Amino acid sequence: MEVKTSLLDNMIGVGDMVLLEPLSEDSFLENLKNRFEHNEIYTYIGSVVISMNPYRSLPIFTPEKVEEYRNRNFYELSPHIYALADEAYRSLRDQDKDQCILITGESGAGKTEASKLVMSYVAAVCGKGQEVNKVKEQLLQSNPVLEAFGNAKTVRNDNSSRFGKYMDIEFDFKGDPLGGVISNYLLEKSRVVKQPRGERNFHVFYQLLSGASDESLKKLKLHRDFSKYNYLSLDSAAVNGLDDAANFRTVRNAMQIVGFMEDEVQSVMELVAAVLKLGNIEFKPDSRSNGSDESRIKDKNDLKEMCELLGIEQSVLERAFSYRTVEAKLEKVSTTLNVAQAYYARDALAKNLYSRLFSWLVTRINESIKAQGKTRHKVMGVLDIYGFEIFEDGDNSFEQFIINYCNEKLQQIFIELTLREEQEEYIREGIEWTNIEYFNNAVICDLIENNQNGILAMLDEECLRPGTVTDETFLDKLNTICAEHLHFESRLSKNSKFLTDHSLPHSCFRIQHYAGKVLYRAEGFVDKNNDLLYRDLSQAMYKANHKLIKQLFPEGNPAKVNLKRPLTAGFQFKASVGTLMRNLQTKNPNYIRCIKPNDKKASHIFTDSLVRHQLRYLGLMENVRVRRAGYAFRQPYEPCLERYKMLCKRTWPHWLGPAREGVEVLMSDLPVPAEEFSFGRSKIFIRNPRTLFFLEERRRQCLQDLATLIQKIYRGWKCRGHFLLLKKSQIVVSAWYRRYAQQKKYQKIKSATTVVQSYTRGWQARKLLRELKYQKRCVEAVTTISAFWHGTQIRREYRKFFRANAGKKIYDFTIQRIMQKYFLGLKSTLPSMSPIDKNWPARPYLFLGGVHSELRRIFHLWRCKKYRSQFTEEKKAVYEEKLEASELFKDKKALYPSSVSQPFKGDYLEINKNPKYQKLSIAMEDKVLLADVVNKINRANGKGTARLFLLTKNSVVLADQKTGQVKASVPLPDLTSVSVSTQSDGFFALKLKEGSASAVKGDFLLSSEHLIEIITKIHRMGTTAADREQLDIDISDEFLVQFKHDKVCVKFIQGVPKNGNSVSCKRKNNRLLEVSVPSTA
Repeated sequence: MEVKTSLLDNMIGVGDMVLLEPLSEDSFLENLKNRFEHNEIYTYIGSVVISMNPYRSLPIFTPEKVEEYRNRNFYELSPHIYALADEAYRSLRDQDKDQCILITGESGAGKTEASKLVMSYVAAVCGKGQEVNKVKEQLLQSNPVLEAFGNAKTVRNDNSSRFGKYMDIEFDFKGDPLGGVISNYLLEKSRVVKQPRGERNFHVFYQLLSGASDESLKKLKLHRDFSKYNYLSLDSAAVNGLDDAANFRTVRNAMQIVGFMEDEVQSVMELVAAVLKLGNIEFKPDSRSNGSDESRIKDKNDLKEMCELLGIEQSVLERAFSYRTVEAKLEKVSTTLNVAQAYYARDALAKNLYSRLFSWLVTRINESIKAQGKTRHKVMGVLDIYGFEIFEDGDNSFEQFIINYCNEKLQQIFIELTLREEQEEYIREGIEWTNIEYFNNAVICDLIENNQNGILAMLDEECLRPGTVTDETFLDKLNTICAEHLHFESRLSKNSKFLTDHSLPHSCFRIQHYAGKVLYRAEGFVDKNNDLLYRDLSQAMYKANHKLIKQLFPEGNPAKVNLKRPLTAGFQFKASVGTLMRNLQTKNPNYIRCIKPNDKKASHIFTDSLVRHQLRYLGLMENVRVRRAGYAFRQPYEPCLERYKMLCKRTWPHWLGPAREGVEVLMSDLPVPAEEFSFGRSKIFIRNPRTLFFLEERRRQCLQDLATLIQKIYRGWKCRGHFLLLKKSQIVVSAWYRRYAQQKKYQKIKSATTVVQSYTRGWQARKLLRELKYQKRCVEAVTTISAFWHGTQIRREYRKFFRANAGKKIYDFTIQRIMQKYFLGLKSTLPSMSPIDKNWPARPYLFLGGVHSELRRIFHLWRCKKYRSQFTEEKKAVYEEKLEASELFKDKKALYPSSVSQPFKGDYLEINKNPKYQKLSIAMEDKVLLADVVNKINRANGKGTARLFLLTKNSVVLADQKTGQVKASVPLPDLTSVSVSTQSDGFFALKLKEGSASAVKGDFLLSSEHLIEIITKIHRMGTTAADREQLDIDISDEFLVQFKHDKVCVKFIQGVPKNGNSVSCKRKNNRLLEVSVPSTA
């Protein structure tokens, strides 16, 4: 069964300020502080949510929390922003009511985060699907883009929104998002050119310089060093907890998701870079011949780079910074600009360029996220705008005046819509409506926006008036016209009561807003309202080749010159606010009031004075009084009866009739005056919070009584169950004990019986054993006597035969035992199975010498056979070659010992795999048994030439090493002998049969590192062939070699060759080749 909960359950302080008793500013503040200290950052005023900025992450925004608040009644759970978002979404989806969520509060109170939470909740609970998810992602990703270009670090907030934002999210009939439209209000563009101490410019400048790649910065002609740009403040360039490089990547990704093309992103970054470059342009004074002052640009490098970024001719922009052209009908007057005017023009261009870029971004985002189709959609608006601003040092200027005017309008519509909502609910429920007394701030709005005598109208009139216009003339006008207004104060007005008010400077005026008195400094009002950009600069911008610049400065088109004065900033903002108010009045409002607990941006700190200040200018006390003016609490009959039915015996535990009748019975049974409540059509209305707290206290006492009753019944049931279990256990224990006792008694009787039986059987067995032993002894005695008797008879008969053969039998027996012992001992002492193991047991007896030697020979032959049986055919052939090499060269050739450990590889060139010798491999008819590089000795000088030596089954082939071309091919039958020396050299001579075709050029004198292997393989070829004579191997340190018609003696001597340890061959004369071999000693 689902557990029903309520706002009143487990409440810390009071969750709804409407129920606060007693109601005062101090009790209001104390309740907020109590809840904040317990991490309860949300509190209600009826349907309004108060949000305290915790300045840290809390575990109350998880997906589990989203599911917890999904499709739940607004007052069913503890206060949360998700409850308001869910109520607005369900009203839009189910009741087809357009909604708006108004989020207000001062900078640093958490307005931006609140709007993100609302949008993320709506995105989480609405439908799913590929197209829906794409729309949700685009709506959510528009935030990082606008935050980068519209937010900045201030002394109050590290991510302060410096513009107002209103987003209309459009839904279809199912409640799935289709798109949205964003409106922006009053971007603080003055921040582009100047920032207060401890604050910094808009985020995008720092993100670009920190996060862009070196290549991108090079294209934009920028450097990473913030100090190189005049428009960037250095004292707060780095912000703790803010990673500008990572945020830049996030912004780039968000722009891609929203739908920006790559060239559009590049164009935007070029304009941001141009603004930075613009701030570095500085001017110096210059005088003309006619004596007038003018200005010149000091260093034109930044101007040049900016013009290259925007595609503007440098001379055009340079002239626009030096001259101003004024057009009046058909006349044009060009005047020079002094240094101050040039700096004003530069800053005006920077502010206009950035603010128009921001407006273009909003328009571009709207093109991507707007809903398709022209049918009417359900709309939810989210307004995130400045809260009321009051600077304590009196440095409130035109921006604060405009912001506070907007908040006055929002307060006006808040009061009107709240009263209208209250009145509609009373009429809907059939409750009599009584007029509520409240402060109507329409008189303040009229003071500001009246078309004839309003402050904005007078400011516009002063800006448009010909002649000298200053802030002082504007203030004089206010003092003249508004002097008698109750909410306007000035030292210079006709009202004498302010003449001695020293808290009011002469250059200031004061307006008593609904949130308190605000002192405004008149300085800068006229210039900021004019927001003037010289026409020369607009026309220069329009001439740029940059495609985005032309869109931002359409008034610079010479073909569309408009001589009308541009609309003032105040007029434009007043029109925007009017449009916004009309839009909000068509929707059902939902309010989130954001409060900043301290100025240190630290968690767990609650500054009473600061929060009290915000309570006043947010009008929260007024809000509570309006809400409590009629009935403070109302609740549908079903949850009311479900919560309080235990207070009446007739409704407890179940009421079977209609819920309203049950509530009427319940209230009539309680000591509550009739004037304290009224019955509507679907709700009960309670006038005073004390009545509600009385019901809650009675319910708490009743719940305690019910808990006591439940505990009593449970404990009785538990004790009865325990007693029955003990009783049952006692019976079981008794039964088991009686069984155990009988078993023990039976075991004792059985044991005694067994003992008696064992003693009886033992006596009988011993008696039988004695009888059997006596019989056995009698049989053994008879047998022994008989044996002795028969033995005596046999010995008498065979005595003569035994004496003749006794010696021979003893000898044979002794020899047999010795041989048996010999063989058994030999079996246990046999040596290992290794053929090279020469161990053999010692001979035990001399007469066994022949047998011992023969057995040793047989065992050795047997284990050699066993060893050979393990060989493969390839291994056997290798060993046969090694054996034959041993027979040929062992103790004859000094090179032989070093070749024993080297395996005979055969094909050292891998001729079949090497592509270099592919043709040579194909030319060989037989399989190549050996392939190696040898040196062919030249008889003329004794030097060697590298040749490929190939041995097949039928021939020896010599080929060129580089080309693989065959130089000589000698059939094996033409070989008669091979001559080698006894030394460690690799020289050998192949002697050919006289008269053969191969012997035309004579014998071959060659040198090889693998001499032993080559001669062994050649010798085996002659041995295995039946049709050939066996090849002779001549091993001598002096032999003859036939070279064509001459015979040359090859002589080997030991010595130290000139080139080190290698063998050298030298021609001594026509008949002698001397080979010097290093000494092996």
